[in-house]
Amino acid sequence: MESETKFYAKAMSAVADPFRMSILQEISKKGEIRCCDVEGLTGLSQPTCSHHIKLLAESELIDCRRQGRNNYITINKNNFKKLGQYFEKFGA
Repeated sequence: MESETKFYAKAMSAVADPFRMSILQEISKKGEIRCCDVEGLTGLSQPTCSHHIKLLAESELIDCRRQGRNNYITINKNNFKKLGQYFEKFGA
């Protein structure tokens, strides 16, 4: 149960940032994006973008895969579903 609580806390903290929300929205629209595209999307420096991507990956809300020289990020739909079900408990 404690690991579940940690997952929810990390996930909610990750989505609480406007830049990370915009990254998630862009991935949701396109299906997947390259990590290097996040700079253009947010206007942030490469190290700052890497930091935001790292936090989203650690929260298990995105998945990263390497293909050649590019890293691609996608939404972890199962974990978003899990987070949504958690919030539904409060509306019942």
